Amino acid sequence: MAIEIEIDQPSVGLSKVAVSETHGEDSPYFAGWKAYDENPYNEITNPSGVIQMGLAENQVSFDLLEKFLEENSEACSWGKGVSSFRENALFQDYHGLLSFRKAMASFMEQIRGGRAKFDPSRVVLTAGATAANELLTFILADPGDALLVPTPYYPGFDRDLRWRTGVKIVPIHCESSNNFQITPQALEAAYKEAEAMKMRVRGVLITNPSNPLGATIQRSVLGEILEFVTRKNIHLVSDEIYSGSVFSSSEFVSIAEVLADQNYKNAERVHIVYSLSKDLGLPGFRVGTIYSYNDKVVTTARRMSSFTLISSQTQHLLASMLSNKEFTENYIKTNRDRLKKRYERIIAGLKRSGIECLKGNGGLFCWMNMSPLLEKPTREGELALWNLIVHEVKLNISPGSSCHCSEPGWFRVCFANMSEQTLEVALERIRNFVEKRERIEK
Repeated sequence: MAIEIEIDQPSVGLSKVAVSETHGEDSPYFAGWKAYDENPYNEITNPSGVIQMGLAENQVSFDLLEKFLEENSEACSWGKGVSSFRENALFQDYHGLLSFRKAMASFMEQIRGGRAKFDPSRVVLTAGATAANELLTFILADPGDALLVPTPYYPGFDRDLRWRTGVKIVPIHCESSNNFQITPQALEAAYKEAEAMKMRVRGVLITNPSNPLGATIQRSVLGEILEFVTRKNIHLVSDEIYSGSVFSSSEFVSIAEVLADQNYKNAERVHIVYSLSKDLGLPGFRVGTIYSYNDKVVTTARRMSSFTLISSQTQHLLASMLSNKEFTENYIKTNRDRLKKRYERIIAGLKRSGIECLKGNGGLFCWMNMSPLLEKPTREGELALWNLIVHEVKLNISPGSSCHCSEPGWFRVCFANMSEQTLEVALERIRNFVEKRERIEK
């Protein structure tokens, strides 16, 4: 029986964080999720429901994980015997299991084709990339300071980087005219904008490959960014959680490779974020890492990670999985191939409907240009189109404005979190929608 409490006095006050509106949950990005949650598509029980294309989740290679666990059942348990149970169940310090940190460092090297090396002693474990990015923000900046972030960017950054830290995001405006690549001019303009607002800039945060663009950052551009942060004496955070989801290993250049080419000069200002949520498709396990070349950042991050630990049993399972080179080599190759095939399928389907996308080479989504379908080339026009697509076409896609894109009409569309059959249903819905709009216009 519920207990009802009558309040006839002003409610008791809460902290500034509790009442802050910087969480970002009023964004269309989250509103689309709500529409899906209220009416989720199911091929059999709800074929007219909303198809979730706003979730960047990798399910295309889940069968490989299930096969590994079937063949290595001991990895699912706590090890062999009561002593192993005791070892996992009792207190673990915030360094995490050495076996897992070694396996994680090795897996990160494999993804990069062995072109970058990672020291397990610099791997800091966190409960996912969300925690890793927030933790780094706490370490690098004070409330009121600014981080420069290229647009369009992942809508969750508004929550992850700002909400609890009090840090501001100043956009680095990128344009479709050069495929949204970051330029020295755009970096300088964002820095000056922050200065004009009396903000102290503490760093630049990039995602490589980009979410939502699904494209990698070129080596020359990474060099320019590193030169910029060095000249300004600020930090560089490279979020590389989709690095293993690039369709070809050779197309991805990690900031770690750029540092190695420069004999790690100025490396103390560079920090890498990684996670197993995307490449390995394990968001529910909440496994992320910070890899920093700065000793003080490593020490502080490890201390702060006590607020965001990974269970010992999860670490044990993943240490077993990632230490199996036969499994990881097959998984990385097969996953890349499957993602590329899925990407080509959605691009071809959209093209048949007359819709073009930015040329991508990685990630779990494509960056779709629907600007020709806007009634007005404005943010309001974009959101009106998005509202139609969510509530009439029944597809949850993410509007570019939720990613702070300055050009109306771009949308992020995820393709790896569903079956091929569901993807075909989604493409058919888009095709029917476009054809209907064309008939009305005629």
